[in-house]
Amino acid sequence: MKLHARRCRPLLLTLALAGGQLPAQIGREVAVPVHLQDGQEFTTPIGKLLKFGESLFTANWTIQEGGGRPLTKGTGNPLADAGSPLLFPRNFNRISAPDMNSCAGCHNKPIVGGGGEFGTLVFVLGQRFDFATFDHADTIHTRGTVDEAGNFATEQTIANGRKTVAMSGSGFIEALAREITTDLRALRDTIPAGSSAPLISKGISFGTLSRDLSGNWITSGVTGLPPQALATGGPASPPTLILQPFHQVGNVISIRQFTNNAFNHHHGIQSTERFGVNTDPDGDGVMNELTRADVTAVTLFQAAMAVPGRVIPNDPTIREAIVNGASKFRSIGCTDCHIPSLPLSNENFCEPSPYNPAGNLRLSDGVPPVCIDLTDNRLPKPRLKSKGGVIQVTAFTDLKLHDITTGLGDPNREPLNQNAPAGSPAFFAGNGMFLTRKLWGIANQHPFMHHGQFTTMRQAVLAHAGEALTSRTAFQALAPYDQNSIIEFLKSLQIFTNQPGSLCEDENGEAIDCPDGIDP
Repeated sequence: MKLHARRCRPLLLTLALAGGQLPAQIGREVAVPVHLQDGQEFTTPIGKLLKFGESLFTANWTIQEGGGRPLTKGTGNPLADAGSPLLFPRNFNRISAPDMNSCAGCHNKPIVGGGGEFGTLVFVLGQRFDFATFDHADTIHTRGTVDEAGNFATEQTIANGRKTVAMSGSGFIEALAREITTDLRALRDTIPAGSSAPLISKGISFGTLSRDLSGNWITSGVTGLPPQALATGGPASPPTLILQPFHQVGNVISIRQFTNNAFNHHHGIQSTERFGVNTDPDGDGVMNELTRADVTAVTLFQAAMAVPGRVIPNDPTIREAIVNGASKFRSIGCTDCHIPSLPLSNENFCEPSPYNPAGNLRLSDGVPPVCIDLTDNRLPKPRLKSKGGVIQVTAFTDLKLHDITTGLGDPNREPLNQNAPAGSPAFFAGNGMFLTRKLWGIANQHPFMHHGQFTTMRQAVLAHAGEALTSRTAFQALAPYDQNSIIEFLKSLQIFTNQPGSLCEDENGEAIDCPDGIDP
């Protein structure tokens, strides 16, 4: 597939202000002086489109172009107290946000688009506050805790910190999720009343979906999917079974949804597809802060990011340990969830997703898709390749939700609650299920775990409990050399800071064959 947007000839990129062409303004302080107009995503060479998307991802937004949201919360809802707008000195707040001027302000380890350190934790539940105060007009987050003796208690807090994870390889991740969703829905549609069927895609079991004799859907046997995917309204309204591969607790379906959410929450920048054209929902005096074409550009920029790979030191002792560690990682059951690779059938990533929720561009909106070939070597390197019509996505995940914290007294674990639909009262009581972390690139995305409170991967391994308790116990029973070998294996999973053609290289950047048989 040629590296141009579908349906278009390679024309020069013509930029125009979202609100129309205006003369240059002396003294204007903005990060993005001109925006794409809707429709230009189809007439722009894909290389230029991705470059513009990168400029949006790295932009440090200012108040003159709509940065901040004086009259709305991070959820997009109006402030509880409109008489106290989020203007200086209330315009920024690390917990309830806006909390960052740029996407790259958090996603930058070790390169733009990577993860973030502890200082860039995401406080998702804090977005429901006007500002980080205990204003009684807002709902204070009451969560459950368990002490070392196993006693349950409740406490009140503002938010729950979540580690900022890398977007590297996210196009392949969303493409996998789309194919799995398609598979699960096809299986669902074969189930008659009074029957059941196992939900299996790409070798991953998502449990069993059933129907009673009246045709009502029974989802209690389905595992690993978010609550939104299991909601049903009777025989004629089956569960959507849509896999949601983004956010720590799997609450986001697509890169586009993630982008629309994040620009509003973290920067106070509203997109027209979410908030409307020629409207000013946050009361900052700026309209059309991100066009539909803008969102397509920055979404495709993230989808096209290079995938992580392997860095293998030249020291033969460490190489031997890596080989041993890969073997032990399998033998103690870590690969039951951290599946080394999943097969992807279609290399074309078309935007928008066919499964986008309301508030995001959908195929039903009548806007033609823009597509890229994820394997095209002209995109940022390294890239995965198709072999025999299949792309092995070496992300070390099953894209399922799991309970991995029960019994640890985890400060971000609410042991009496399972995940609830976003925005529901139970959602604000906390989540107990987390997406299996994609381990590709894990070694240089410090800190670790969903809360980002561990400085070493060993701490994260030892914090696995719940469904992962057996593997953690097996790790603890290993000889010290074998434990250390697993750590060395994990240390080899890195995001590259250069753009190598190979997915496995030595410490000097030379392409090599991975010595442990786990070769992307």
